[in-house]
Amino acid sequence: MDSIPLGALFGALVVLLVLSGFFSMSETSMMAVNRYRLRTLAKSGHRGAKLAEWLLSNTDKLLGVILLGNNLINAAAASLVTIIAFRMFGQNEMAMTLGTLAVTFLILVFSEVTPKVIGASYPDRIAPAASFILAPMLRLTYPAIWFVNLFVQRLLKLMRLNPDAASSNSMGVEELRTLLAESGNFLPAQHRGILLNLFDLEHIKVDDVMVPRGQIEALDLAADFDDILHQIATSHHARLPVYEGESNNLIGMLHVRRVLTRINEEDFDLVELRETLREPYFIPSDTNLYTQLEQFQATRQSVGLVVDEYGELQGLVTLEDILEEIVGEFASLRPGGQDPGLPQEDGSFLVEGAMSLRELNRKLKLELPVDGPRTLNGLILDKLEAMPEPGVSVMIAGYPLEIVQVHGRMVKTARIGPRREVGNSSA
Repeated sequence: MDSIPLGALFGALVVLLVLSGFFSMSETSMMAVNRYRLRTLAKSGHRGAKLAEWLLSNTDKLLGVILLGNNLINAAAASLVTIIAFRMFGQNEMAMTLGTLAVTFLILVFSEVTPKVIGASYPDRIAPAASFILAPMLRLTYPAIWFVNLFVQRLLKLMRLNPDAASSNSMGVEELRTLLAESGNFLPAQHRGILLNLFDLEHIKVDDVMVPRGQIEALDLAADFDDILHQIATSHHARLPVYEGESNNLIGMLHVRRVLTRINEEDFDLVELRETLREPYFIPSDTNLYTQLEQFQATRQSVGLVVDEYGELQGLVTLEDILEEIVGEFASLRPGGQDPGLPQEDGSFLVEGAMSLRELNRKLKLELPVDGPRTLNGLILDKLEAMPEPGVSVMIAGYPLEIVQVHGRMVKTARIGPRREVGNSSA
């Protein structure tokens, strides 16, 4: 070593530090690379991505070749710095100390921290490129890697650890939800919202989105036949529930379009009207929207009557109601619908008490709680814990709610003010 010029030793040290930095950067980028993006690149024919995916499928061997190369190079660099220190300062304790400090600093800065930061910042670019070097190295050093891993596997068994069971790349629902929420500019906000809404379908019941029983437009066959025909002719709905006498005495569903062309015929009577009825389709109230969407598809139905555990009619849900939970409001499909709330000059809204909380949140961009009562009336009464009276106000989720009109024991109309940054309280 004494015959080698000092400049050559410094040059060799630089080369060793660069090689060590390469292994450190490769290790970090391989572990931080987006495997789903890597898989997409591999399927498109990207050779580097294919190599990286193969290496990652053999993680123990990949880490073996990286650490083998890195440790050998770091050991060589440490020895080389010691030689340089002896050449410059003599063979004494001070030279050893300076050499140790110097090699620690150089490896830490140039071979560890800086390369790993770069590898973590650009893993999708670096990992496929590094694979062109790591893959041949793995094949060349396979016997040594196999020998080292033989001891590693035995040690893991003694510690009762199973790395294959622990290393799973599958993502759960919450992880996917987080991934979508943090997708940023990669997905349009509308598309991201639709995908996030899909995950909520299993947690939303049909009675959360149904039209309440009191708001269902139904046809009473016990009424005067002329009134029945007039209701059919003026209805905004394609299908009407049909009962006789009492609302719980449901006898079928009427497809309005099928009888519209016949209501002016002289021979059209109540008997023929009954013959056009179809069997009603009933839905348990605790059915989640995802299941019901599948049921609508399987049964080719689009309207269902929601009943409780006692068979009592609770409301009506349509395919449109479920789709609105996914993609938003279909305003053009509601010719007879009303606005969710009448806007006021002070920024508040006048809202009917029978309005669904989910519908209010969706249409008015509110954040009223939906884990309890289903309607605004129910929410106010639950908070008030008393008979409603006009002029009484409650604060719910930061929104001041004022009772405007009362009908019996129900809130008919309420005023929802702009949200305030205060805790829940009642007045």
